[in-house]
Amino acid sequence: MPQSNTHTLVDTQSNQRQRWSIIGGFQATMDFPAAKSELKGWAALALLSLGLAGVFALLLAISRVPNVQSVFPWPLQFFQKGLVIHVVFSFVVWFLSLLAGLLTVSTYRLSNGSPHAQNLGPMAIVLGLVAFVLLFVPALMDRGEASLNNYVPVIIDPLYYAGLGVFALSIALQFIRFLINISNHDGAFDPVSQGVAVGGVLYMAALVCFGISLGFRWDTPIDAAFNEDVFWAGGHVLQYQNTLLMIVTWYILGGIAIGKPIIAPSLFKALIGYFAIAAIGLLSLALIYDPTSYDGRNAFTWAQFGMAPPTLIFVVAAAFNFKAHKNTVGNLDWQDPALLLLILSVFVFGLGGYLGLFVDGADTRTPAHYHGVIGGVNLAFIGLFFCFLYPVIGTACKRTRSLTALIWCYAVGQTFHSLGLFLAGGYGAPRKTAGDDQGIEALGAQVGLYMMGVGALVAVIGGVMFIWIAARLLRQSK
Repeated sequence: MPQSNTHTLVDTQSNQRQRWSIIGGFQATMDFPAAKSELKGWAALALLSLGLAGVFALLLAISRVPNVQSVFPWPLQFFQKGLVIHVVFSFVVWFLSLLAGLLTVSTYRLSNGSPHAQNLGPMAIVLGLVAFVLLFVPALMDRGEASLNNYVPVIIDPLYYAGLGVFALSIALQFIRFLINISNHDGAFDPVSQGVAVGGVLYMAALVCFGISLGFRWDTPIDAAFNEDVFWAGGHVLQYQNTLLMIVTWYILGGIAIGKPIIAPSLFKALIGYFAIAAIGLLSLALIYDPTSYDGRNAFTWAQFGMAPPTLIFVVAAAFNFKAHKNTVGNLDWQDPALLLLILSVFVFGLGGYLGLFVDGADTRTPAHYHGVIGGVNLAFIGLFFCFLYPVIGTACKRTRSLTALIWCYAVGQTFHSLGLFLAGGYGAPRKTAGDDQGIEALGAQVGLYMMGVGALVAVIGGVMFIWIAARLLRQSK
């Protein structure tokens, strides 16, 4: 009899392991036309923003290659306005559209497919599309100056500021609906949804920081210094939000790759709690200091190092679990997109973080750092699209050579792009300039910029392939 009980227990545990799925719980609650329509709306907006950012990324990279201005005459202020468009659509609209998509999925799971205040979802998507137009049109008009401030660069034009405000409102509506459905929720409030919830909290904290900073600069002229002050504190909070969403995505991809939690759920929840505490701490900094003052700006600068501990803890814990899993099952399936994107995301993000140890803000080592970091986040979000968001609405992504090629193109391209910028910056190549204005004479700087251009081209090829395949799957989904 004891042997029979033991045998039954082993079989039950084996079946439980086989049934564990990080996607399954979301699929059931997203199997409704309204849910799929909302998620497809945010996916479409995310792809549009990334496509537009990619076009400008290639044009900007070409414009920085020495002597290229003699071949392609660029429009007046093209580099400055193009840089604003590239950064805002790749760093703000793309990332926040994915936050909205995750909020959609989590809201439907909380409510078992029947969310309260359901109309807020379509309303938020419409506002997001309106904001998309308002943010893009000023770049094509002969009005407004480009402000190349950090985090949220702007074109100083009422239309552009209106676009930022409308887009901020659209994401806020998604989070408000999520909060409405937390109260007396019928569905599961799982670890992924908990991470998304804290991501929403960080987003709202960033809006508050923007508001506080704006209050201190309300009566001052609107120029580059004004925008730098207004967006500095909140921009750092958005960094925390993006890092958290990357860690949530790593958790999802790891679970898909090995068929069980990539790190212990209790540890994952502790890391989520860390970011919740960070949200409180960052808000406190904005209340204790004037965020536009020297001390306030310095406080938020130092606060960015707080993102390193949870990221390192996750990677180390996941590495141990991967090793244990490999010892159990043998060789890992390196053709699995979830596994491949997870590993490459960690590598590129880690490279960007390491390069950040050497930046001083004056040369191209700074964009080398954040292109690496953002490249790592983007690789994770590519996996989020193909391995999670599409499957939860029943759109399968097959393993194809094209999929593998786009992953490697983007990862290798971003790596060379970052290393090229870092090499050029080491020889004094200034940031936020192009063509002859860079004053490049050192051979090492020129080699770095050519390397940057080639890397950007390869990364853009990968990005274009991603958008093409993702858009085609989105169009074909029922």
